[in-house]
Amino acid sequence: MPTCNHCNAHVSERFARVFADENGEIHACVSCSANAGIAEVSRERGRGT
Repeated sequence: MPTCNHCNAHVSERFARVFADENGEIHACVSCSANAGIAEVSRERGRGT
């Protein structure tokens, strides 16, 4: 099961597919990151596809 590199919390496979970087690393989960930051990453990645 994937984990957050920042706090070692488990995250879902779905979260990992959406928010992991190109190496599969998850730098911040919902618990240790502001939702605004997660939304920003999502928007940036959406522009790249």
